[in-house]
Amino acid sequence: MKKLLLFHPALAPYRVDQFNALSQLFDLEVVFVYDNVWNHNFDQSKLLPLLQFKFSFLLKGPAYKGRVFRFGMLKTIKRTNPDIILGYEYSFTTQYLVFLKHIGLVRQKIGSTIDDCLATCHKVQSVGRYHARNRTVKHLDYFILLSPEVSEFYQKTFNLKQHQIVVSPILQQPERLRNNSERLETIATEYTQQYGLKGKKVLLFVGRLIPEKAIKEFINAVHPVLHQHKDLVFMLVGDGGERQAIEELVTEKKLEKKIFLPGRFEGEELYAWYLCASGFVLPSLSEAFGAVVNEALIFGLRVFCSKYAGAACLIEDDNGITFNPTAESETNEKLNAFLNLIDPVEDICITNRPSLMQNCQEHFLTEWGKLTE
Repeated sequence: MKKLLLFHPALAPYRVDQFNALSQLFDLEVVFVYDNVWNHNFDQSKLLPLLQFKFSFLLKGPAYKGRVFRFGMLKTIKRTNPDIILGYEYSFTTQYLVFLKHIGLVRQKIGSTIDDCLATCHKVQSVGRYHARNRTVKHLDYFILLSPEVSEFYQKTFNLKQHQIVVSPILQQPERLRNNSERLETIATEYTQQYGLKGKKVLLFVGRLIPEKAIKEFINAVHPVLHQHKDLVFMLVGDGGERQAIEELVTEKKLEKKIFLPGRFEGEELYAWYLCASGFVLPSLSEAFGAVVNEALIFGLRVFCSKYAGAACLIEDDNGITFNPTAESETNEKLNAFLNLIDPVEDICITNRPSLMQNCQEHFLTEWGKLTE
């Protein structure tokens, strides 16, 4: 079993299962360089005990414009003596790995986990990242990407070989998320009663209320559809900088009885929302992947998914519809078609909601197996 050393920003709930699966293929150690995800406050005391592999933290070092360099990386590499080392993105961490290999202090294979969607491949977030990407790509042995479309871009643009690329979407285990079904059903029933959802078609969004998610644009586009369907409501679960602007838009469009913002949840309190919804909506203009799409499918929800989300690759004819959120007429036309596919919320029963996620275990083993050869 090869040793894999993975430097990663911080532990998020949607990474737990993937890391644990990697520990079945590799002698794995994950080194976190933050104590929590920068734009979330996940309860790490509940997440860390779920990990089935060695992990550690490097939290000391200089920071610059949201980027960090951590002291102790070389010492950690020498201690673990891995066969393969992975950084993340084109960060200072990855740049340092390239530098160490260039001067001969690291002789192992090195790579990076790249959370780009196709849109960010073509329109890189900054000039600095554009140059960092173009310079760094030549020196990495492996690239861990989220979708086949991004893999194709990297192969064509940078003349990479298939054996250098691992396509690994951010997927979770249905068994773990759907565990403790009685507790989930109890919470979901409470939500249903609190917001009067029974008998209504409930669209659900889960995520940060930020410009990239395009919630305001989506409401502006579809508010006639919301008014047209008497039994239709839209739940926006999450929080963020655009909350007030969204609330003002809800008032402006007279949607107070149609759109609700219950706040941010995590763990079982979050998963229960999927049980009291009819369908899931992700209208993002830019989305590296969108782990919530995977979660929605696991809980048996069809998904109305922006074509700009990396997780659009999970949508097939039988589990949802993809759409262009920048095209208002298409959005409304396809939303009406989506509404014909979903049912009103009735009694909460998780067994009546089988997972709509295909089994991706074989794909996972094949892709990550490239690193074991």
